[in-house]
Amino acid sequence: MTTKLTLYNAAIRKLGHERLASLAEASTARYALDDAYDETLRYCLEQGFWNFAMRAVQIDRSVSVTPTFGYAYAFAKPADFIRLYAMSAEDTLRAALTDFVDEPNYWFANQDPLFVKYVSDDTAYGRDLSVWPATFANYVALRLAAETCRRITGSAPSEDLRREEKRAKIDAASKDAMNEPAGFLPGGSWVRSRGGGAHASRWDRTAV
Repeated sequence: MTTKLTLYNAAIRKLGHERLASLAEASTARYALDDAYDETLRYCLEQGFWNFAMRAVQIDRSVSVTPTFGYAYAFAKPADFIRLYAMSAEDTLRAALTDFVDEPNYWFANQDPLFVKYVSDDTAYGRDLSVWPATFANYVALRLAAETCRRITGSAPSEDLRREEKRAKIDAASKDAMNEPAGFLPGGSWVRSRGGGAHASRWDRTAV
């Protein structure tokens, strides 16, 4: 199982650096990894439709934002939103909704509610290191190594390291695709983006 410490040590091992004893260690390597972690993780999550990071929610129209023209409703994007996978007016997500506008913080559409499946960086989804496949953990570790290489070693990341990162990304995406459902999505309850009950399934945990 991946933890933040094992991830950090995998990254600095790629750089030939001595491993960390703990996440409280006062060292340049740990500070560099801490500084790069959030940005690096969001970057890696954005690179694919990772099954372990997928979240599905029902989003109701905003009561504080009313479009002045065009579409009838505005929908605030979830705080943990990384990348859109599917949007629908149906709770099964079988029929894709294509008539909507995507803006930085809102979607605009004529349907209410919206049912959305997306890559999430919530701590129960993309940020839950315990559910990461080994190939994705390896990809993130290599990206961390490349991003912190200059600060830790004093040198820019090598071409070999960059190539290894690219191969790791392809490998992780390929392995993850094997877990994709065959033509349909899981059933079960949906939750509203503003409140709602928590359930046992990862599919329908409480959204933002």
